[in-house]
Amino acid sequence: MTELLVDRHDDGVVLITLNRPDMRNAMTDAMTAQWHATMSSLAKDRDARCVVITGAGTAFSSGGDLSWIGDRGAEAVPLLRDRMLDFYRTWLMVTELEVPTIAAVNGPAVGAGLCVALACDLVYAAADAKLLAPFTSLGLHPGMAATYLLPRRAGTGLAREMLLAGRTVTGAEAAVKGLVNESFPKDDLMSEVRSIAGKIAKNAPIATRLTKVALNQDHQDLEAALRWESLAQPVTMASSDMIEGLAAHRERRVPKFTGS
Repeated sequence: MTELLVDRHDDGVVLITLNRPDMRNAMTDAMTAQWHATMSSLAKDRDARCVVITGAGTAFSSGGDLSWIGDRGAEAVPLLRDRMLDFYRTWLMVTELEVPTIAAVNGPAVGAGLCVALACDLVYAAADAKLLAPFTSLGLHPGMAATYLLPRRAGTGLAREMLLAGRTVTGAEAAVKGLVNESFPKDDLMSEVRSIAGKIAKNAPIATRLTKVALNQDHQDLEAALRWESLAQPVTMASSDMIEGLAAHRERRVPKFTGS
């Protein structure tokens, strides 16, 4: 079974589907290896304009495949640390992509699966999807940067409730709390996300990639933002895409950006 489906569309949108519906898309070793290969490929793909991630079947992802833990209970902590760090870093390669990324949370997003969704630039969820991080109820400390991603998305209050008290939120509640950007009826989720991805894909690639870099920098102050923008904006001013964008605006037509 191909545990990761990759569909490339003509407009530059790449749809990645976690494909183990029989395991609620648990992050198996095979899926993890395929994810690593896919992220490595996308990092060099100059035709990709936007990446969308979703799950097959009724779930987004039930998180890490924990079936191996019982067989490794006697393994030393340093070896376990190396294994988990490699697992985390592989799945969080999505944060290193230069193009915008979107998580379409179609169903339950649990633990590490939720963290991968939150690591994307934009997150949209089905209104009835369940989002939870039940690490401590399993006797585990949170992983996959949960203690960073949850507070960063929705503040420390909700993060503490989810990580310490095991609070589960629906997609609709998550949108209100700011954990996800917006929620949609389940049947409309993919069409809505595909529309958003299409809009992103139509924008100028160089300007879009540099804007993502700026947003991820978390500028320390106003001056730091100005210094970055005074360099990045001239880069786009020297591009063919800016000439095309201005011409299209003047001629009242849709621009045709080439990434040059």
